[in-house]
Amino acid sequence: MVTGMVLPDLNLPNKHFVPEQFRANFPALNSESVYLDSAATALKPQVMIDATFAYYAQNTATAKRSLYQDALQVTTTIDRARQNVADLIHANSSSEIIWTRGATESINLIAQSYARPLLQPDDEIIVSELEHHSNLLPWLIVATQTGAKVIKWSSDIDELLSLISVKTKIVAITQMSNVTGFCPDLATISHIVHQHNAVLVVDGAQGIVHHALNAQQLNIDFYAFSAHKLYGPTGLGVLYSKKALLEQMSVWHGGGKMLKSASFDDFIQEDLPYKFEAGTPNIAGILGFNATLEWLKSWDNKQAENYTKQLADYAKSQLNQFADIQFYSVDSSPIITFNINDIHHNDIAILLSEQNIAIRTGELCAQPLINKLGCHGAVRVSLMPYNNQQDVDKFISELQNAIEILV
Repeated sequence: MVTGMVLPDLNLPNKHFVPEQFRANFPALNSESVYLDSAATALKPQVMIDATFAYYAQNTATAKRSLYQDALQVTTTIDRARQNVADLIHANSSSEIIWTRGATESINLIAQSYARPLLQPDDEIIVSELEHHSNLLPWLIVATQTGAKVIKWSSDIDELLSLISVKTKIVAITQMSNVTGFCPDLATISHIVHQHNAVLVVDGAQGIVHHALNAQQLNIDFYAFSAHKLYGPTGLGVLYSKKALLEQMSVWHGGGKMLKSASFDDFIQEDLPYKFEAGTPNIAGILGFNATLEWLKSWDNKQAENYTKQLADYAKSQLNQFADIQFYSVDSSPIITFNINDIHHNDIAILLSEQNIAIRTGELCAQPLINKLGCHGAVRVSLMPYNNQQDVDKFISELQNAIEILV
């Protein structure tokens, strides 16, 4: 049996992040279950739940259409949420923030509205091997549509220098791998990309949760993430891009509120950001996410990140005591990915599920990377600041029991 060790004192003195107080904001943690699948989707704080419920229970007015008080208030809150996102990633203007259904739709929007009119046969799109399918398939689709080529890249800087050329129009890479937890050097990558007059697309779905980002400082051209991984609702995403790029892009979806005028001959599209936001938005989701972003301002995110790293280091030290364990993730990452030799990852997940422990197993929506790692799938444990040592200890104990059953 693996014995527990004493975790260093994680009750950091900064009053803006006390782990127990942070954890208390998540009602789903009141049960006996242990949630270690936050890389798939984060648990939701009470403020987000309350804001979403309040909209449906008290005010179901739509946005940017009507002039009665509830509708005006909804529109004001949506605008405030857009500004909060701009502040979060240091965008130059809230007009550079587009609401989408998620990071997946954001990247598809880039592919269809920016890349498809631009690309010519034999142009190249460099895509790293780290990518989630959401930052690979849209490029494969647009390459088929245009005759361009997708070029595989390991994420190594020297290899990028050898691959990039006058044919390169786009370089796509994650901020943080959802499999290994590796964080590429975005500053150096951005410098190289712009030296070659290409644009940089960054999938921030995992990275936005754990690492602060300054889009202007890093000179990122496109940045996408999903609200649900940042304690927000499902069905809501963000696309950031520089205003000059957004202005030159064609609209992708047509419908209500993305136009200034329309006839049976033509239409005049709306100004940014609204020209990309056809139809009724996910109002409840945006209001819930706004409440989440406001709430996050009250916590010291750096302290939360340090706490999570310490917890991850503790978890990995405990896992290291198992014989025949093979890790795929980098050190000090909130994502820990591994296999136990001669035991199928799904068998582990099933037995842990019977003990109310939630983890992720399989190909992790990143088949090319999993294949490169030489496995058919893996066990993934993903931590957040709302987790604690007791969560890790229960996971380790039940993993030990599962291994004893399976060997």
